[in-house]
Amino acid sequence: MTEDYDSLGENHIGTSINTPMRADAFKLSDKEKIELIKKDIFHIMETLGLDLKDDSLKGTPNRVAKMFVNEIFSGLNPNKKPLASTFNNKYKYDEMLVEKNITVYSTCEHHLLPIVGKAHIAYISSGKVVGLSKMNRIVDYFAKRPQVQERLTIQIVKELQTILNTEDVACIIDAKHLCVNSRGIRDIESSTVTSEFGGKFKEKETRKELLDYIKLETRF
Repeated sequence: MTEDYDSLGENHIGTSINTPMRADAFKLSDKEKIELIKKDIFHIMETLGLDLKDDSLKGTPNRVAKMFVNEIFSGLNPNKKPLASTFNNKYKYDEMLVEKNITVYSTCEHHLLPIVGKAHIAYISSGKVVGLSKMNRIVDYFAKRPQVQERLTIQIVKELQTILNTEDVACIIDAKHLCVNSRGIRDIESSTVTSEFGGKFKEKETRKELLDYIKLETRF
């Protein structure tokens, strides 16, 4: 059984478009989760032989527990989902809108190591537009959970399709996985690119236009 789990993890298989969650995932409050996780982290560090009485280490279990719940895994909580108000496209802009180089900080769900990279998002309005910063917040929300990059890419597109009421949404993510870069094969140069194209972005010319925009150098 352990070998099966190891094989699944090494191959970075995602089993669902939705983040796997138990039905009772929010039975405990954030405060209760922090207290339980703090004890678990203490036990892990103690098992590793660390002296938890040392001034440098004694606060680590509490810091890690708070970080898990309030920061890097906060995207598991639907109450923290960003509100994405839309507006009527009164100026009748009917070309694609691209927001590129959105910073991605996530965590690989197989080894709980960081995923760091950039996301590029595009959509073509069907009558609605969304604030630019909301796209960053959507990326951040879905990234702040144990993730598989393929799933993250799809989740971002599905969310924007729902918000904007259009299939014409695309997302490309280029990221480094520290589970590859810092352990195992330890290939520090490799990165992973994933994409999800909806609606018009499935067309060759529209997709090429998006890729050309992404290649443009941003100057200030």
